[in-house]
Amino acid sequence: MFFVLAKILGFFAQPPNICISIGLIGVVLMATRFRRAGRRLAVTGIVLIALFGLSPLGNAIILPLEERFPPWDATRGAPSGFIVLGGALDTVVSQARGEVALNEAAERMTAVAELARRFPDARIVFTGGSGRIIYDGAPEADLAARLFDSFGIAKQRILLEDKSRDTDENARFTRDLVQPKPSERWLIVTSAHHMPRSVGVFRAAGFPVEAFPVDYRTRGAIDLLRPFATLGDGLRRTDTAMREWVGLLIYRIVGRTDALFPAP
Repeated sequence: MFFVLAKILGFFAQPPNICISIGLIGVVLMATRFRRAGRRLAVTGIVLIALFGLSPLGNAIILPLEERFPPWDATRGAPSGFIVLGGALDTVVSQARGEVALNEAAERMTAVAELARRFPDARIVFTGGSGRIIYDGAPEADLAARLFDSFGIAKQRILLEDKSRDTDENARFTRDLVQPKPSERWLIVTSAHHMPRSVGVFRAAGFPVEAFPVDYRTRGAIDLLRPFATLGDGLRRTDTAMREWVGLLIYRIVGRTDALFPAP
């Protein structure tokens, strides 16, 4: 129930969806005796879409998330293993095309090839089933197994968790699968903007992890002044950032993270 409710609330919490809703309500009202209020709402919707899509606002919202955890410090020594979170594999396109299709979070997967080479004794855990409500496809874990095989990674090094649908289930199901020992050090590999929520959820599940952020969407503070070249790019960036902030808030309210904005 929480999974479905979170998906629905997440849809309506995304700024572009809110802007479109405001604009459409305004258009409808323009055909009634509330036409003046309708015009104002329609104009407000258009202005907000332009603001979220063309201004640097999306970068300003996502930057604190990306900067929360620094790059992993390799001088601490080799890890016992690393956990790769799902979200980078397009299960629908992959199933239709018969090949492994990656989305814009592809670095979550491609980083595994280098990590596996650098740390040949480390175990590799991929956690991800299907997080879709509609247009469901194959579990991400099945696709990850195919991709890791193409990297030349030995199958005996890999553990696959294929039931989880969200970050909370990633943490709980992976904990039960791995049963980490206090002496072990595990890295968590996910997008930099998703790292605060991920670390907080794993901590709350009793599985301490070290952050290995990838898939940065900004260059840093310099992008606070960089407008977007296309409306779609800006809206997508804003969507990504707001989804994480809303996720952090909801997860904290229901006790699924150890802090509102987890830190190192």
